[in-house]
Amino acid sequence: MSDRDLKSHQDDQRDPPASYFWTTTYAEKMRATLGIDACRKLAIFPLPKGFLLSVIVPVYNEGNTVASVIDRLRATGIPMQIIIVDDGSQDSTPVALAELSQDNALMVFSHEQNRGKGAAIRTGIAKATGDIVVIQDADQEYDPSDFRYLLQPLIAGEADVAYGTRYGHYDRQLSPWWHQAVNGLITYLASIAIGIRLSDVETCYKMVPREHLHAIQDQLCENRFGIEIELTARLARQNLRFTERPIRYRHRWYDEGKKIGWRDGVSALWCILKYGLLRR
Repeated sequence: MSDRDLKSHQDDQRDPPASYFWTTTYAEKMRATLGIDACRKLAIFPLPKGFLLSVIVPVYNEGNTVASVIDRLRATGIPMQIIIVDDGSQDSTPVALAELSQDNALMVFSHEQNRGKGAAIRTGIAKATGDIVVIQDADQEYDPSDFRYLLQPLIAGEADVAYGTRYGHYDRQLSPWWHQAVNGLITYLASIAIGIRLSDVETCYKMVPREHLHAIQDQLCENRFGIEIELTARLARQNLRFTERPIRYRHRWYDEGKKIGWRDGVSALWCILKYGLLRR
């Protein structure tokens, strides 16, 4: 085998870059191999030319996990604008972000004091310039490779808003019964008050075209986890088409850094009344 043939053979054996799996070439190859129906179920489709996904990453005391989450985001191969908002962290997060900020592809912003996830999301929305925006927690409970399933109905024009649901499917780690029960109650009440039937209103993965978020960004005011209810209610008032897609989820325990507590559950009930029934 000549040197040229050897090099060609070695090139053929290399794994293609992750971005290749979003190209028209790959999608057409898979459709020819697997068929259209199989590709739809597997969410194999090309991204539009020049597409950009804005990913808002609220961070509070996640120094041990934030770098690995950024690596997982990049591993998807999706063209991204990654917006990291440090919400007044007091652990090693600033050190980790200082190292990450050397990468010009990342946008890093900081709140001097902890203001809450909602405040961090609002900061991120104001900086987003991508076609579609999604929220990614800085822990390791959610897998960014599931973005594929959320993007599919938005790119196809079949929905305006895509939520990832952690419940009602088999490919997931089971959460404590009380966690799922409380989330189920909040989601049920929110569905009644807001007027759309959801199965997981508290999910982190809310994927929305940027123009819909910018239309309501001046109205958003919740600083903590109440943003999940407020954001949903304000999007629903725009008469947008919602869809849910199953996502994987690895429940984190409080000794691992989980932050949401019973007070946030009470706050969620108030937000359901405020933004749902009272339509504030």
